[in-house]
Amino acid sequence: MTARIDTETDLATGFAALSRRDPAFAAIAHLTPPLRRRTAGFATLFQAIVGQQVSTASAAAIWARLEMAGLADPAALRAAGEEGLRAAGLSRPKIRYALALADAAPDLDALNALSDEAAVRELTQLPGIGRWTAEIYLLTALGRPDVLPAGDLALQEAARILYHLEDRPQERAFRRMGEAWSPWRAVAARYLWELYGAEKKREGMQ
Repeated sequence: MTARIDTETDLATGFAALSRRDPAFAAIAHLTPPLRRRTAGFATLFQAIVGQQVSTASAAAIWARLEMAGLADPAALRAAGEEGLRAAGLSRPKIRYALALADAAPDLDALNALSDEAAVRELTQLPGIGRWTAEIYLLTALGRPDVLPAGDLALQEAARILYHLEDRPQERAFRRMGEAWSPWRAVAARYLWELYGAEKKREGMQ
């Protein structure tokens, strides 16, 4: 198995394995999800914080303002302070998280040597980083193939659609469901986000 999802070929390999195992995924083979890879580092982790508990459109608009203002690295965040971040559209809690994260100056390169769970534990010790944010970072920035952000509401809703369930599975049940997709849970997530977008006509993740 590939150690990371870096290319469309890696994604196709994972989906072929999922499809052989689960006919429900074979039924959505017509979908073409993007690779959803981002550059590892502080900016991508900060962007994940910006995307917490807001719509994809809102998160994209705020992030665009932050980038335009040059507020994507620790030094710039500290220099901007609360007033500058508020002007870019960040809420009070996210301003607090952003400045605390900038002060923490985490060694994100060290995550490369850790298992998925160990990396999640390290990230969730940082201010403003919960499990969802940590798993999004592992999936997008590190290309980990077996990560499932089970707290993601769009993924939960897509699973309901895929399996014709009456109710959306909650996080704990969804995480158990995802065990059947290992070692390609991050591939399943990409296809579920794409299914959500196709059914709801809106993006499932920024």
